[in-house]
Amino acid sequence: MDRSRPLPSRRRILKGAALAAVPYALLPDARAGAQTQAVDYPSAESQPASTANYTASSRPSAYLVDRVIVHVTQETYASTLSIFQNPQKKVSAHYVVRSADGHVAQCVREADIAWHAGNWDYNTRSIGIEHEGWVDQPAYFTDAMYTQSARLTAAICERYDIPKDRAHILGHVEVPGTDHTDPGPNWDWARYIRLVNLT
Repeated sequence: MDRSRPLPSRRRILKGAALAAVPYALLPDARAGAQTQAVDYPSAESQPASTANYTASSRPSAYLVDRVIVHVTQETYASTLSIFQNPQKKVSAHYVVRSADGHVAQCVREADIAWHAGNWDYNTRSIGIEHEGWVDQPAYFTDAMYTQSARLTAAICERYDIPKDRAHILGHVEVPGTDHTDPGPNWDWARYIRLVNLT
């Protein structure tokens, strides 16, 4: 250690630290310039999936959108969003509906192809809606969830001129080649389709 050079005073150290910090203090908050991703459904909150978990597209010009696929997450709402945001998971849906209050999050823009159906043809032509809950726990299928999901599905059907019937609003279990059982036997299809048509 070279003792021939004098050590800087405490005041000089503090003054240097203050000057070094000035440029950072003058920068705008990183969140100030951030923009929330736009949503296709005005009542939805943007919760974008990782770009590694869906295919960018230009639907409906690239692919006709002619159906809605209803899913049940088998996870909590928060865990589902986390899974969609994890680039290693290779899965997503366009929307997630929360059980307690029917709150809707949009994870993939409708123009893009979410990876939700397990069947490429069905993925290209559908909008996927996940519902928080478990197929064997019907208490998760609340009035708020049914109501808000039906409003979302009705808006999608109107946007793409999709008939509001069971031939065009499907359960994941009905997708050819799937090994999934959701939304399961506790999902009240008669009620859901009625609500979609009343909206």
